[in-house]
Amino acid sequence: MLLLALDTATPAVTVALHDGTGILAESRQVDARRHGELLLPAVDGVLGEAGRKLDEVSEIVVGVGPGPYTGLRVGLVTAATFGAVLDVPVHGLCTLDGLAYASGLTEPFVVATDARRKEVYWARYADARTRLTEPAVDRPADLADQVAGVPAVGAGALLYDTVFTGVRREGPEHQSAAALAALAAEKLAAGEELLPPRPLYLRRPDAQVPANYKVVTPK
Repeated sequence: MLLLALDTATPAVTVALHDGTGILAESRQVDARRHGELLLPAVDGVLGEAGRKLDEVSEIVVGVGPGPYTGLRVGLVTAATFGAVLDVPVHGLCTLDGLAYASGLTEPFVVATDARRKEVYWARYADARTRLTEPAVDRPADLADQVAGVPAVGAGALLYDTVFTGVRREGPEHQSAAALAALAAEKLAAGEELLPPRPLYLRRPDAQVPANYKVVTPK
């Protein structure tokens, strides 16, 4: 196995290579506005660091979100393109699951990322590998009774630490493709079925056609 993992659902542009036993190389750059610019050079850099070539990749895993529309689609389209060119399987994994796995926590906790619009994407976990709830998007204030004092990781929890009062500041803030790759390799080795590589948006894109838009056609 040579698994290429990538995720652009958070401000981190992150890529990793996993050979079935461990991480060979990884890259992570945090820049919410440059996903499209940074991703391909990151893939090239990781392959070069590992001394491998793109045509050696046997499987691809991509974070499917939830995440903002523009950033998320960069990773998904890139993964789909690589899969088509190389004729290899493309798997999806929930981005929140990668963050949870990276936390290494063995107790119940929550993961929350910044969804903008003063909202968070979040889910509840029994441990680092076991998600208990479907990913959701909510205003932090609406979650106060559910998450107060509960251990929490992720940029959303850090941003709204008056609500996520159990936030672990030493925990992962943004996605790590290394954690995503390790989780995917573990699941594939166990024969578990991964998600299809389709985006988990949870809400409409920020850019929308105005409600009172009038189409004007020439006579």
